[in-house]
Amino acid sequence: MPYTTTIARHLLLGLLAAGTATTAARAAEPLTIGFDTEATGGLAPNGKAALLAMQIWVEDTNAKGGLLGRPVKLITYDDQSNPALVPGIVTKLLDVDKVDILIGGNGTNVVAPALPVVMQRNLTFLGLFGLDVNSEFHYNRYFSIIPAGGPHPKEAFSQGFFAVAEAMIPKPQSIALVGADAEFPKNALDGARAQAKRAGFKIVYDHTYPPSTADYTPIVRAIQATNADIVYVASYPPDTVGMIRAANEIGLKAILFGGGMVGLQATSIKTQLGPLINGIVDYDFWLPVGPYATPEALDFLKKYQARAANSGVDALGYYLPPFAYADLEVLGAAVPGRRKPGPGQARRLPAQPYVPHPRWRHHLRAERRMDRATRTGGTISGCAEPRPGAISRPESRGDPVAAGAEIRRVARAVRRRKALMTQRPEAQRPMTQQLETTTCSLAC
Repeated sequence: MPYTTTIARHLLLGLLAAGTATTAARAAEPLTIGFDTEATGGLAPNGKAALLAMQIWVEDTNAKGGLLGRPVKLITYDDQSNPALVPGIVTKLLDVDKVDILIGGNGTNVVAPALPVVMQRNLTFLGLFGLDVNSEFHYNRYFSIIPAGGPHPKEAFSQGFFAVAEAMIPKPQSIALVGADAEFPKNALDGARAQAKRAGFKIVYDHTYPPSTADYTPIVRAIQATNADIVYVASYPPDTVGMIRAANEIGLKAILFGGGMVGLQATSIKTQLGPLINGIVDYDFWLPVGPYATPEALDFLKKYQARAANSGVDALGYYLPPFAYADLEVLGAAVPGRRKPGPGQARRLPAQPYVPHPRWRHHLRAERRMDRATRTGGTISGCAEPRPGAISRPESRGDPVAAGAEIRRVARAVRRRKALMTQRPEAQRPMTQQLETTTCSLAC
């Protein structure tokens, strides 16, 4: 994608060559990229589409000779759209599969649980569609592909929705805010709350519901009782569908409904809901129109759509696949050109970000706040006992709410730790752990 070249300029500062001398045997080995994917569960419509896009990138890259003269291979495990499974998968990728490069899964709920493991090992990490994940961690080696950035990413996500609300005549007066008790809805609702206060809307309902909720009728009835003019929903696909069906059944009378409903971008869900989605105002990130319809983008869509039906993924692929391809395109552009910066060079970043879309921001002061963590290990899915200091508590497994609380607890603990990470000899460390990083922290 056209804008990925400039993103790579940032990431280039974060990547360090594993060595210039490579044996013939090493050159023949695949360069492995590991991540968790959402093959099942609520995020499966997006996760499977993203995986196909990444597989197309691997084929394109290998046809051009691979990276560093080595063929690229993806190693993935299904996280079942469950945040509690992510730390174990990430640890397994690093310790068992020994992947060369680790990247994040798709979405805030699964990117956030990976960061404590990454921080403890001092790795550079590239996430996909993580909404302001770094606001809890302030980790200066985290990068993200998401078109909701700038100084206030949480607010940027709902900016378009509130622009529509403020342009309505007569202007709405009240708003209801609702979403699941999980990382993405929490961040999206924080941004919507700030936008509502700035616009002068009276917040008459502001509640979350458990991610395991199956019946959304009581929630919509409670919202209806407030007579809110606007209803902003922050939801993942299963609850998006549930909220829309409940609103239709009850006859929700809000004049503006939608906002942060993940899932409505998928062709299969649009087809499933049919006329029920008429009148809903929701977000989207990309369409092949105007300046976005570049030859490269259209060529990618042609490959993707030709394989979509047989792969059982979204037929059009407009929402996540272009960004998933760009995710690895950025990484691929950075890896071959990376070099170890000279003294002080990693600090020489521009005062303004290079990239207009997504918009990134620098937090140079984060370096002073961020402490390196002792590498304490983690848990591998299936292990009976976690190693000492493991970040995943048994009671959080299988419970997304507990997992979210655990993520925030670990983030606070990591920032308090003062001990430097014990380094293994360079030759024994995977490429992921050899990454040299810039001192800027991106909040996307």
